[in-house]
Amino acid sequence: MLGQAISEVFVYGFHMTRKEAGNPTVAVLIMLSIILTCLGVYDKIAQWAGAGTAVPVTGFANSMCSAALEHRSEGLVLGVGANMFKLAGSVIVFGVVAAFFVGIVYWIFGIGLEAHH
Repeated sequence: MLGQAISEVFVYGFHMTRKEAGNPTVAVLIMLSIILTCLGVYDKIAQWAGAGTAVPVTGFANSMCSAALEHRSEGLVLGVGANMFKLAGSVIVFGVVAAFFVGIVYWIFGIGLEAHH
């Protein structure tokens, strides 16, 4: 619901099309997720809202930010940099591998070639 409200602000306030409003809406949601995580509010919202906070964009930003905050005392490189992807790393790897195999299937079966002619 919050994402829809932010999108409406871009559509009506900044005169964007719905398609154009998509990217800035996602950026604002990521920024809000990180700010709320840093303030310690995101987890309280997650307890109240449940699965609604685990959506890919905000949940992913929260998991990366939480890991970075947890290890910040160990330094920027060995603490934040090395541990930021602990929770999110498996999601990134799965996404890349899945995209690779889907791309191979598209290439083998020529799916979508009709659109290029």
